[in-house]
Order: sequence, then C-alpha cells, then structure tokens
Amino acid sequence: MKTDLSKILAVSGQPGLYQYLAQSRTGAIVESLASKERKNFDLRSRITSLADISIYTAEGELKLKEVLLKLKEVLGDAEAPGPKAAPDEFKALFEKAVPDYDGDRFYVSHMKKIAQWYNEILKYASFDFEEEDEPGNDEEAAGNDE
Repeated sequence: MKTDLSKILAVSGQPGLYQYLAQSRTGAIVESLASKERKNFDLRSRITSLADISIYTAEGELKLKEVLLKLKEVLGDAEAPGPKAAPDEFKALFEKAVPDYDGDRFYVSHMKKIAQWYNEILKYASFDFEEEDEPGNDEEAAGNDE
C-alpha cells in the first residue's frame, strides 16, 4: 500500500504521527499510526502534513519525502537512531544521507524528529510514497523545517 504523505500529519505537542481521516465541524479526525486510536484535533492545534515539510540544504530546500528516501538508502531495513542517541549519531547519519544539509539552519532537534518519523513510517506505513498530484505544492513548504 502506498503512503500519501499529504495525509500523514504531525501535531505539535503530540507524540507520533497521525493519518488524516476526515474533516469535522471543529477540526480534523485523525488516527494514530502506532495505536490506531482516533482523535479529534481542533482548529487551534498546529497540524502539519509531512508533504509540506522541507529541510534546509546548501542549494535551498529538500522535501521531507526525498530526505526519508535518502535515509532509507543509507539505513536499509534498519531503524534510525532513537531519541536518546548522541547528537553525533544523528549528524553522522544525515551527513551520509543528505551531505549538503545546512548545519546553521537544520538542527539536531530537527534530525531527531525526522528520525522518529522515519521509524514510525518504517513500522506502520511504507516508503512507497504516492506521487504528488499538483506540481505547484513545492512553494508551500518554503521556510518550514520542523
């Protein structure tokens, strides 16, 4: 089954990733990838689609989808380092996967978050991503490096 990153959501202040299910009167109905528990996040929640996230590189920005695929090339079927791993482990991993990342604007905290997302997608989804339908979506992610 293909993974649609536009429907995989990160919610500020909430652990893990969520699958978008439907719009509700007060926000969005989502399902946790890990526990399959359904929740309703209201309009005040900071909800971000993984398709809208990019990281800073020397040449500009790189979509999260491409970062995840590069991590998959480096890691194979292995998991990324866990959240308690040393910062040097994350830097070494991202130097192999995305050697031109911008160290001044792409921090270890961002690397940890992406590694956590990588591990969740590895366990509960697939790296066989759906293609984006609209080529104009590239501009929406400008400056978003969560």
